[in-house]
Amino acid sequence: MGLSRDLEARFAAAAATITEPEQLRTYDCDGLTGRRVTPSLVALPATAAEVQATVAICNDARIPFVARGAGTGLSGGALPVAEGIVISLARLNRVLEIDLDRAAIVVEPGVTNLDVTRAVAADGFYYAPDPSSQQVCTIGGNLAENSGGAHCLKYGFTVNHVLAADIVLPDGELATLSVWDDGPDLLGAFVGSEGTLGIATRITLRVLRAPAEVRTLLAGFEHTDAAGAAVSGTIAAGILPSAIEMMDAITIDAAERAVGANYPPGCGAVLIVELDGTLEQVEEDLAAVERLCAEHGATEVRVASDPADRAAVWRGRKAAFAAMGRVSPNYYVQDGVVPRTRLPQVLRRIDELSREHGLRVGNVFHAGDGNLHPLVLYDGRVDGQAKRAEELANRILEACVDAGGSITGEHGVGADKACAMPLMFGEVDLAVMGRLRAAFDPLGLANPGKIFPTPRLCGEVPGPYRAHPLELAGVADRF
Repeated sequence: MGLSRDLEARFAAAAATITEPEQLRTYDCDGLTGRRVTPSLVALPATAAEVQATVAICNDARIPFVARGAGTGLSGGALPVAEGIVISLARLNRVLEIDLDRAAIVVEPGVTNLDVTRAVAADGFYYAPDPSSQQVCTIGGNLAENSGGAHCLKYGFTVNHVLAADIVLPDGELATLSVWDDGPDLLGAFVGSEGTLGIATRITLRVLRAPAEVRTLLAGFEHTDAAGAAVSGTIAAGILPSAIEMMDAITIDAAERAVGANYPPGCGAVLIVELDGTLEQVEEDLAAVERLCAEHGATEVRVASDPADRAAVWRGRKAAFAAMGRVSPNYYVQDGVVPRTRLPQVLRRIDELSREHGLRVGNVFHAGDGNLHPLVLYDGRVDGQAKRAEELANRILEACVDAGGSITGEHGVGADKACAMPLMFGEVDLAVMGRLRAAFDPLGLANPGKIFPTPRLCGEVPGPYRAHPLELAGVADRF
């Protein structure tokens, strides 16, 4: 069943809408394409007031809604809900204010990540979080997922760069959250909540002054063990690069085929190490990193000679996910975190799991903070391979948690990893998270079926929040 004509008319009066079945399919998934749900309607508000009006109708009619940015997420966070609607923020795409005296910029959620930097670059500033999809992913989606990127090792995730946000709560009320608020850090709770607490319509971001010097080093190694040892050695030496990225042989091959990355040939792994800061500090650190790479068996070390050369080094890394189409018909992107010192052990475990399941796994990841992005390669045309790929991806998550890590670093939990949450959290933990969500969204309308391991049957309309038995017993109040 779809929406009644009366409800369609109410939504159309609040904002532009899409109801044609063929066009609705455009919104039936995010970057995790293995799961698809066609929404009943897509709303395309152009102002915060239109977002409020649309959400208020959902609240009044008990209709679930899913906010959507560019649809580049990789955990099913923007997967629609059956009998629900999608609220696309694509038309809220304006830069509203630039205040470089405060090192701040105010944007709407549909502004792309890279366009934030473009807006301030001429004045010598930039926006630090840089996910690989930064040319197309939007700030609203970055907030929802607490996105990071290659440079989060030194500069942190989205949450470290958000100063304030206007939020449309699930009942349609508008609230403003900021880092200057007294009491609990509600803004920090909102960032990374994956659309379950409301929709940001106006966002104030911190921008940074561009560093005086940036140097980028590319090192090739025979094996990921040696590259991992070089990473640990660098951090142990007290050096804090802005980024340390690693790619294995499979992802190097894909990048070469896709963009001609010109990485050292015949390597089992490459490291990209970027250093920034004052000229003196960068030169000192660069010499130390070159020495450490050599001590850990680097077969070749190159330092980018100019900005164009630096961009060429990064081109292969930024293209890595999309490039996998050159070496496999399909791939399943996983996202987990492990302690940096356990990288070699976990990579060997991934290799074991790869052999057990008869599927190749390409590894490309933020080595500096242990954020892995294993790419499970499979052929969806072969019966059973897709299911085997998902099973392998889940086993990789278990390996990350067993090593003392996490089920996600920056891609979020979404629909894809909701059932993995008990790997990390107990019943009381999940109950407390549920109470926080219920405080924002007592009817459970905002992006239901995400994060929490309680997937609803297709077509079931979310009901009000129900307390966990441990909460009723007062156990959760101690946390």
